[in-house]
Amino acid sequence: MKNTYESPFNSRYASREMQELFSSDMKFKTWRRLWIALAEAEKELGLNITDEQIEELKKYKDQINYEVAEKKEKEVRHDVMAHVHAYGEQCPAAKGIIHLGATSCYVGDNTDIIIMTEALKLVRKKLVTTVGKLADFAMKYKGLPTLGFTHYQPAQLVTVGKRACLWIQDLIMDIEELDFILSNMKLLGSKGTTGTQASFLSLFDGNHEKVKKLESLIAEKMGFNKVFPVSGQTYSRKLDSRVLNALSGIAQSAYKFSNDIRLLQSMKEIEEPFEEKQIGSSAMAYKRNPMRSERISSLARYVIVDALNPAITASTQWFERTLDDSANKRISIPEAFLAVDAILNIYMNVAGGLVVYPKVIEKHVLEELPFMATENILMEAVKRGGDRQELHERIRVHSMEAAKKVKIEGKKNDLLERIAEDKLFGMSLEELESVLEPSNYIGRSAQQVEEFIEEYVKPILEGSALAEEVELNV
Repeated sequence: MKNTYESPFNSRYASREMQELFSSDMKFKTWRRLWIALAEAEKELGLNITDEQIEELKKYKDQINYEVAEKKEKEVRHDVMAHVHAYGEQCPAAKGIIHLGATSCYVGDNTDIIIMTEALKLVRKKLVTTVGKLADFAMKYKGLPTLGFTHYQPAQLVTVGKRACLWIQDLIMDIEELDFILSNMKLLGSKGTTGTQASFLSLFDGNHEKVKKLESLIAEKMGFNKVFPVSGQTYSRKLDSRVLNALSGIAQSAYKFSNDIRLLQSMKEIEEPFEEKQIGSSAMAYKRNPMRSERISSLARYVIVDALNPAITASTQWFERTLDDSANKRISIPEAFLAVDAILNIYMNVAGGLVVYPKVIEKHVLEELPFMATENILMEAVKRGGDRQELHERIRVHSMEAAKKVKIEGKKNDLLERIAEDKLFGMSLEELESVLEPSNYIGRSAQQVEEFIEEYVKPILEGSALAEEVELNV
């Protein structure tokens, strides 16, 4: 046990891969990659930088002398300059050209964008993997009738697979949003202290074309094809807000799914995975609590609220920059990604192991189906010569009486028996029961599942990388 606080995202929830993306090591190694890209681009555009200096920088790009950097930061109170100093100690020949013409945001902001981009790609993989698991589930149960609910009151029948398509569609909207953001990710580039590129214009003796070319070369070397055309000292903090809004959207989708599963598990129709030796309750040994779905709900709330942080930060930045973004940003953005990563780890696990109880579902359907079949019964009785308005009133009265039997006396739904005994309808109980075939009341549910999976889901699955399974810690 540790005697200092450790984030639950590290110890319990988030994957190793996501944790590594937001690690200090990833950040500082990316700084060094950016310094190498800057030096290479400056050399290619004619500055007095040698191949030997570049090679020296590359030699130590992953061998960070943290002790030197930490000692220097205590002295100068500036993390970037401390790491420039530490890098320079390892690379004496290149010491004078490290960070040439740049400001701290050259490494800080560009690194943040690079890491967020990689994290979004990981999130997308997990989203697609989840969609794939739900698609398999939807196809398997595309024709299994189940009660639909509006206002959490029994409504017309749907199918288990059709309902799963609602969950999938939300995730596809999230994937579309991620794809838009990823296709528009831009580096800050090399903009200087207030975004004017004045220091680089001086370096290149007033040559505007070389200053512009410098940015495009750096972006290309770092795997990007665009930079922000204008900026202050930092990239617009609206980017952070845009990214966390997308993560909030994923949390919303997962939250909706988890709530549905929690309700279904309470009804004993569908359950999340439950291991052989798992304990549902410390006091009530019989219980199978939907703990994983509850955890999705819990973490989703955190992400939805966390998305307010960059929204407020973006709206309160003054002119070319203020530093009141920094402390908030270094907490709110990584933790939003770690939380969404955790949510999707659980979502993948639950979606891949849902347990369905068709007999329970059928029991609930048949308890309510007589009410839903009244329109068909009415039409059949009219065909046999009955008066539509008079029959409608009789069905209304019988329905109210049957509902009382169910709700007040706790007895079975006897609506069909009541109608069979009513000579006005002229239909036997056998004839009435023949109307109660659940598959006659699901509309195009099964066909909708097939069409949706074929037209919308398969193209995403076929063109996307999938995520590896992550073992849940708790």
